[in-house]
Amino acid sequence: MSDSSWTRTSPTTGRSPATAPGLLHSLSPLLLEWLPQQRWFAGKGRPITGFDLVSATELLPMGGRLGTPGLLHLLLDVEQTGRRADCYQLLLGTRTLLPPALAPAAVGQATGGPLDGLTIYDGLYDPRLTAVLLERLRAPGRTGRLRFLTEPSATVPAGLAPRLSTAEQSNTSVIYGDEYILKVFRRVSPGANPDLELSLALARDGSRRVAAPAAWFEALELPEPAGAPDGIGAEPATLGVLQRYLPGSADGWELALRAMDDGTEFTADARALGAATAEVHAALARALPTGSLDRRRIQLIAATMAQRLDTAAAEVPELRPYRTRLRAAFHDLSELGGTGARVAAQRIHGDLHLGQALRTADHDWLLIDFEGEPSRPLSERRLPAPPVQDVAGMLRSFDYAARHRDPAAPTAGAWAERHRDAFCTGYAATSGTDPRDQPVLIRAYETDKAVYEVLYEARHRPAWLPIPMSAIDRLASNPPPRRITP
Repeated sequence: MSDSSWTRTSPTTGRSPATAPGLLHSLSPLLLEWLPQQRWFAGKGRPITGFDLVSATELLPMGGRLGTPGLLHLLLDVEQTGRRADCYQLLLGTRTLLPPALAPAAVGQATGGPLDGLTIYDGLYDPRLTAVLLERLRAPGRTGRLRFLTEPSATVPAGLAPRLSTAEQSNTSVIYGDEYILKVFRRVSPGANPDLELSLALARDGSRRVAAPAAWFEALELPEPAGAPDGIGAEPATLGVLQRYLPGSADGWELALRAMDDGTEFTADARALGAATAEVHAALARALPTGSLDRRRIQLIAATMAQRLDTAAAEVPELRPYRTRLRAAFHDLSELGGTGARVAAQRIHGDLHLGQALRTADHDWLLIDFEGEPSRPLSERRLPAPPVQDVAGMLRSFDYAARHRDPAAPTAGAWAERHRDAFCTGYAATSGTDPRDQPVLIRAYETDKAVYEVLYEARHRPAWLPIPMSAIDRLASNPPPRRITP
């Protein structure tokens, strides 16, 4: 385990504890136990074999001897058996004694090193520390290897009361008052995170379908840790984004489930969401480069989808009887490439589903979380892709909503079809391009998404496995495209 680090020197303590020898050595035993328990830790089930300290920055003096909390920012490479190293962002608080309210955030007590005897905890749970983080975001500039930036048109008030959001999975968010929300990315890679890149592009294009970024922070000029395959120092890495918060809004997943439970129609909302998605795609095409997928790229995508199917089938026995028929969708996509057809490609959301859409208090739809599928490499998530990939993701989401309570409910299939069709109708009316007129593309992307869902549910929520398996059964039967007028 390497214990090299780069940071500023605290003006109040002289030499910063972040640069003192033994920092990582004292934290490693605590992190070894704590990290695998975190919901956002991607390497569950594999033993941690080592840590490499990429960067340590003291944002608030960490002495803690007078009862005040300290705040340490870490970028840490985590090495695991059978998996390439991932770089994680940690904001660790330090206190002599941890108040009872912060007990759920405890990491442990440091032994030895510069933090000897101090209690270490997840600083994002502490309102005193997240208030400090907001003030730092309001003041553009550098602290060590961290750079804080603000959008010139944004004005962030001081003194907004912070509270931790409970709705996160792969990241952690802090809400400030009812005005802003800060998303802190836990697993980071070099380059602009699409959640910042795309949200900023949409906001600057004047789109009303996005929560505009106000400030963000990033890591830059970091020496590359030995053996880091991503080369975290290659270019600035987005660490967090402060965006407009939308109090009183509800996500599409909640609304769809409520409609299912109440027996009310959601088709008008689904149609409006399709139109909003088309608007976002049009704005992204204006704001960022577009292109097309040639034969080689299309066939590579098809081959990758087929490989993901084989991997999932090897792990999930329920999928195996369908494998040959499912591969037909990817074969047809490969054949499409072989005809010389070129498929339009642009920047897209990349992980679109009902939970990524917010309906505001005035019944307007916005899209959020443009990060893309977190399990895929950042470089892949930043590639142009066919807009129908987003459409397929939303179609799968309507199917999930329909079958969430009871996968075998006799009305589930009809409900899903009505709302899937309404979404496509709204999309077509706004974009002028009907995704249902691209049956080869949409079937391939929907099949690929359903295969991903099967693997995810088998690993994490086995009780939910019947939901994507019902889609697998439908997709394997290769029904002709259908249109239902809502």
